[in-house]
Amino acid sequence: MSGPQCCANPPTLSPGSGSGHVEQVGGLNAYVVGSQDSKLAILLISDVYGYEAPNLRKLADKVAAAGYYVVVPDYFKGDPYAPENAERPIGVWIKDHGADKGFEETKPIIQALKSKGISKIGAAGFCWGAKVVVELAKCELIQAAVLLHPSFVTVDDIKGVKVPIAVLGAEIDQMSPPALLKQFEEVLAAKSEVDGFVKVFPKVSHGWTVRYKVEDEAAVKCAEEAHLDMIQWFVKFVK
Repeated sequence: MSGPQCCANPPTLSPGSGSGHVEQVGGLNAYVVGSQDSKLAILLISDVYGYEAPNLRKLADKVAAAGYYVVVPDYFKGDPYAPENAERPIGVWIKDHGADKGFEETKPIIQALKSKGISKIGAAGFCWGAKVVVELAKCELIQAAVLLHPSFVTVDDIKGVKVPIAVLGAEIDQMSPPALLKQFEEVLAAKSEVDGFVKVFPKVSHGWTVRYKVEDEAAVKCAEEAHLDMIQWFVKFVK
């Protein structure tokens, strides 16, 4: 199950962060940002700390600046994982918030986006969110996927993927160690019908793309490199 690394460096949640706003999309509250006229949408599916994490919203704003309508849903309905709550360790919390539930709750969101005139959708998942995204990629509910320091994603999941997928992993990661990422890479290399890309970032830990400290220049630089890789993947396949 999730180890301590899955929950390291918790963000200070801020409901007012980001340049977008919160509205209902497909039955869930979501942080939305970007042009209402865009026909291209990107879903950002959070880690266990949820959609009010300032670094995640800042990344949503950055993706929107590349021309996308970006949606960051509140899958936990105001109940993100709280490490200070000793009554609900991660193993207990996750029983109420399985990725299978997140996958089901994404279907009406995709429907709502399509009814707005969105023609193509990409999705990026961070830690917990990566499992939701891989399930969407197996059902072709999205046009492209990016997994960032994934949790719970298996080789069989990757074998089932039917859309272009990029996996951005950390060298120091108990949830998806480099040996597992290597297996992902081998599976994707053998799937000629699916575009795949796997990259292991040296000297960084699980969660590095969204749980960096803004004053840590080296950490910011590593996170920004991953953000750029993610955006470039979407520019290539969600167009």
